[in-house]
Amino acid sequence: MAVDLHEQQATIDDVSREVSRIKSIVIDAVDDGVRSALRAVKQGRDAAEDAVHDAGYAIKRNPFQAAGILLAAGMILGTLVTLALRRN
Repeated sequence: MAVDLHEQQATIDDVSREVSRIKSIVIDAVDDGVRSALRAVKQGRDAAEDAVHDAGYAIKRNPFQAAGILLAAGMILGTLVTLALRRN
């Protein structure tokens, strides 16, 4: 025996239960999103700290190579900025 949904009228209790259920689903989803965002920020911070530490170690091992790389990067960046400003 199939029940037509239009024949049943929702009571206030049914609606409030459904609203509470949806509210708890949304709260759980937001909490999960916040937790994963905080975890991603922590992992990013750890990776940045590791990169800075590794860069410092590489500069101490090969100071002339590091200076050459920085000089080349500065020249390339300066050229790109100059070209970008010139086009405007």
